[in-house]
Amino acid sequence: MRVVIACSEAVPFSKTGGLADVASAFPKALALAGHEVAIIVPYYPLVQARDCEAPAVVPTGITLRIPVGQKVVEAKVLQSKLPGTNVAVYLIDQADYFHRQGIYVENGQDYRDNCERFVFFSRAVIDAIQHLQLHPHVIHANDWQTGLIPALVSIEMRHVAGYEQQASIFTIHNMAFQGRFWHWDMNLTRLDWKYFNWKEMEFFGHLNLLKTGVAFADMITTVSPTYAREIQTPELSYGLHGTMSSRKDDLVGILNGVDTEIWNPATDPEIAQNYTADTVTEGKAACKAALQRRLGLPVRPDVMLLGSVSRMTGQKGFSLIGQCSELLLEQDVQLTFLGNGDPRFEAMLSQLAADHPDKVSTTIGYDEALSHQVEAGCDVFLMPSEFEPCGLNQMYSLIYGTVPIVRAVGGLADSVIDASDSNRANGTANGFSFTDFRGDALFWNICRARSLYADKVAWLRLQQTGMRRDWSWKRSAADYLQVYERAVARRRLESECDGIEK
Repeated sequence: MRVVIACSEAVPFSKTGGLADVASAFPKALALAGHEVAIIVPYYPLVQARDCEAPAVVPTGITLRIPVGQKVVEAKVLQSKLPGTNVAVYLIDQADYFHRQGIYVENGQDYRDNCERFVFFSRAVIDAIQHLQLHPHVIHANDWQTGLIPALVSIEMRHVAGYEQQASIFTIHNMAFQGRFWHWDMNLTRLDWKYFNWKEMEFFGHLNLLKTGVAFADMITTVSPTYAREIQTPELSYGLHGTMSSRKDDLVGILNGVDTEIWNPATDPEIAQNYTADTVTEGKAACKAALQRRLGLPVRPDVMLLGSVSRMTGQKGFSLIGQCSELLLEQDVQLTFLGNGDPRFEAMLSQLAADHPDKVSTTIGYDEALSHQVEAGCDVFLMPSEFEPCGLNQMYSLIYGTVPIVRAVGGLADSVIDASDSNRANGTANGFSFTDFRGDALFWNICRARSLYADKVAWLRLQQTGMRRDWSWKRSAADYLQVYERAVARRRLESECDGIEK
């Protein structure tokens, strides 16, 4: 099958979050399964130079002329490959839109022309596919930045010879970000205003690009089965529960995978000692001691070390950590935090480290090597999210034998099996989970973990259960291929019916 994946960011060319990891790891798995895959992303040379060691990018010689509103915008198409693969990467080079210090924001503020930038990018994807003669069976768009693509495929491409049976897939990575813009930005799309209606592109008088993707795509996916159910509810749909429920038969939740070439304790070059499920006890002991030394914490093999690598925001549950921090620090534990985000949570965690230097280490910012060392060296990983479409760190933790404590939402509910008596008895338990979004619920589960941590046999069983499950993209890619096949079969049938009617 030929697949084009359109995304606003992809490692190692650009990254603000987990979307970029998915946009590179998933195509690798598809290519390994024998499919022809290409990725199309914007070219952000300033972001790339600062944050990524990206492979060489070279010109294709193709110039695009893209209509945006009343003007035509030129762009060059560059090309590269995902490192270690034959996956083609095409980069849309448009200096006015993408040669900036940030991808979506600068100095904490969204770019005022984000709608124009990503309407342009969506049209550029369609145009590049034709110039490059890719002829994909499936165009797979991701999040609101590419939400216009399914509409363009449905409205414009199906009248182009050779593209009548092209299917579109739209993946929602986070329902909270919908690409809502004022109604006059509809003119930027150059689509007929008849599509600006409550079923397709309009949302309470505004243009909504995520809703557009949902309305026009042949199939919709999201990043975990539980999140697929959650986004059909008023609580977690951000106003789109009606739209999502209307497409429920075409909505599939698929848990993201992990790039196990990067996240693998048996081969990870960033950690003090490599280990497997069979050698986890010795390996993690060495990694724990090395992490404690690096962080300036007392080197104590007996103390339970809890870690977090995260954006420090309310969504990630840092308010709960604040609520229970006083009780928690009365216990014999150590904690380490790595990340950045809301200044109030950065300040809270920095103050905890200043007040309790023998128990708490806080690193504000991001350090890739340290993130691997936290996963390998900690005993427990904290992820008490208010909501979590999929989450990757809990899967990294399970792979590294670091037992996660999570709230049972989204992908956390689909990946972490609570250490209840029954789950431990049947051998499925791999962590701790709770439902109430309260600090005392988090604290109680930390106490549960401490109690089980004292039983080395029971703790090892938890670790090995998590480590021995396949968390790779191979499993998830197979599920996506089933969705692709459904979409392609539907398009083929509808195209044949259209031909009969004509």
